[in-house]
Amino acid sequence: MTGTDTRSPLRVGLVGYGLAGSVFHAPLIAATEGLALDTIVTSNPERREQARAEFGDDMRFAASPDELWKRAGELDLIVIASPNKTHVPLATAALKAGLPVVVDKPIAGTTAEARELAALAEERGLLLSVFQNRRWDNDFLTLQQLIADGELGDVQRFESRFERWRPQLKGGWRESGDPEEIGGLLYDLGSHVVDQALTLFGPVVRVYAEADVRRPGAQTDDDTFMALTHANGVRSHLYMSAATAQLGPRLRVLGSTAGYVKYGLDPQEADLRDGKRPTPGKSWGVEPKSLWGRIGAGGTSQGEASGGESPQTGMGSPQGEARGEGSPVETVPGDYPAYYAGIATALRDGTPPPVTAHEAAAALDVLEAARRSAREGVTVEVSA
Repeated sequence: MTGTDTRSPLRVGLVGYGLAGSVFHAPLIAATEGLALDTIVTSNPERREQARAEFGDDMRFAASPDELWKRAGELDLIVIASPNKTHVPLATAALKAGLPVVVDKPIAGTTAEARELAALAEERGLLLSVFQNRRWDNDFLTLQQLIADGELGDVQRFESRFERWRPQLKGGWRESGDPEEIGGLLYDLGSHVVDQALTLFGPVVRVYAEADVRRPGAQTDDDTFMALTHANGVRSHLYMSAATAQLGPRLRVLGSTAGYVKYGLDPQEADLRDGKRPTPGKSWGVEPKSLWGRIGAGGTSQGEASGGESPQTGMGSPQGEARGEGSPVETVPGDYPAYYAGIATALRDGTPPPVTAHEAAAALDVLEAARRSAREGVTVEVSA
């Protein structure tokens, strides 16, 4: 929203104050003009104290989501940041209470559930959106700009990695082998990389996947790969892992005239975890020049002089200084605040939300196909 909005802020009830609620949703809601964080649902005393320390003693709390449904007339939006298995029942209850809803990804465990939620929201005339914050990562925004400007020619292959080296299990529902928990990297990080691929290159017609359990004691996939064929011919190769001893580039995108390679993660999550907050008039989501990606073709500007080898772009130092050839590309600042700014506008003006439930359902189509592919060792056709 632009300018100063003199209307009363829209009151937000936040369900859940774990990682997603405390690190992402609460700070971003509080930083958004036109939104006011009204009530947090958590019965955990330590989490309540944590929230009071950041948002003040006037912050209201509820022990269960049912308390919010009873106060539906006092709220304008519900944000669901609780464990994955609760997303569908809580979103259903909120919509039936007459409240617009934002759900953390994944919106559901199945495409059918996601489409049922979308149908319910449409029937009630209510907003339903999914928090796909990685659409506002700095590397993704930069790649979108490069593609729009024709800097890569026709994109042929999109490689995207969320790789980590975490040999020790952290525990919790995300690493549970219980299917009802909807844990594992396929649905956790896969929700991000698939959404990005669909946003960039459109519908998928074919999926191949590998999902492995690498770490001792792990109960669900922690090293997963997907190969997607898009209807337009682009191929997306997507990697998600907690067991990668040497990390690959975050993005490697190959086009008919040039390629773009980018190392390192967007800084916004780390900044939010460290207590930094987006503030009007101050820079946000900006990374140092040493982390900028590179664009080029061939080993030198002439290409053939080095036998046509690709530019080597990598992590040349512990500080992340890029090495190799090709031209540096200034990274567009990341912009997680744009998501909730878009939600506020959608609620005020009736415009489409930044991410729709139908877009989330399309991603789940791909994730379900990937799960079947990995389980049965087959390539799965998807209806575009």
